[in-house]
Amino acid sequence: MTNHDEAATVRPLTLAWVSRHLQVGERIVRTEALHGGITAEMRRLTIGRPDGGTRDLVLRTFVNVEHAEDWLNREAGALTLLTGTGVPAPGLVAVDPAAAHCEYPSLLMTHLAGRTVLDDEGLETRVPLLARQLVAIHALRPAERPREYVAWTTADTVVTPKGADAAAWAAAIDVIRRPAPRYEGRFLHRDFQPGNVLFDVSPPESAGPRITGVVDWAATSWGPADLDVAHCSTSLALLHGPAWGLRFAEAYEEAGGVLAAAASERLYWQVRDGLAFSEEVQLVAQPWREAGRAELTTRAVEERLDAYVTALMDALG
Repeated sequence: MTNHDEAATVRPLTLAWVSRHLQVGERIVRTEALHGGITAEMRRLTIGRPDGGTRDLVLRTFVNVEHAEDWLNREAGALTLLTGTGVPAPGLVAVDPAAAHCEYPSLLMTHLAGRTVLDDEGLETRVPLLARQLVAIHALRPAERPREYVAWTTADTVVTPKGADAAAWAAAIDVIRRPAPRYEGRFLHRDFQPGNVLFDVSPPESAGPRITGVVDWAATSWGPADLDVAHCSTSLALLHGPAWGLRFAEAYEEAGGVLAAAASERLYWQVRDGLAFSEEVQLVAQPWREAGRAELTTRAVEERLDAYVTALMDALG
């Protein structure tokens, strides 16, 4: 087995576990570390087949991560449920959520073609595709619902960025002190954003880009469509500027999605998600820089978050 780099090395027990889930005559011929994830180690494994061909699998490993067993059980359940739905998700090969066989909790899945695209260029074409894909996810009606969504922030844990519009942030924090609005439940990805969507960016001339995969289903939940829309909106605002965050909800509705009827209810979910990012700006910005967006320093992302939260509160006024 050859290694692309040191970070790609698969630990011995995990290697043996993966090998047990390969077909007769197959072996791992190459491993490569994949970057961009925050909580998990991701590796692409190239599998050599007896006929001389290859196929790729992805190994996801949680090293010293709290709730890893829960995350992996949920992801395995989601991948199983998504099989045959038309939503382009990886196929589950094997899972070891409690590290009964591997050094750490691990999941093995099929590899999807395409790559994440975080550039500003071509965004006006990709946003409607993202919106359509999210509408398709929300249309799923699983026989067994995933667990109810969990809020990722509270009014008391929000971190107001330095130099932020204090009045706007205080008003936003007041919004999420209120009880959550009533909602119609939907199947949520819960972390749907450009970093978890793969595109084919070199299709035939006439076709334009298309989505080839949606990954990272570990936070799958049941909750309001508004929450998934709000999460993608915040990510777009931080990656590409506040105007794109405000635009995504419109794109979702244009694609046939249904959001809360009242503006105040929509605002609740948008603000709740925007404020949740305040606690994780550094964590969120790092993989974006690693992916080539060097200008997205923690400070730059904080400034965009402030501008977005302020724009949300201004839109209400």
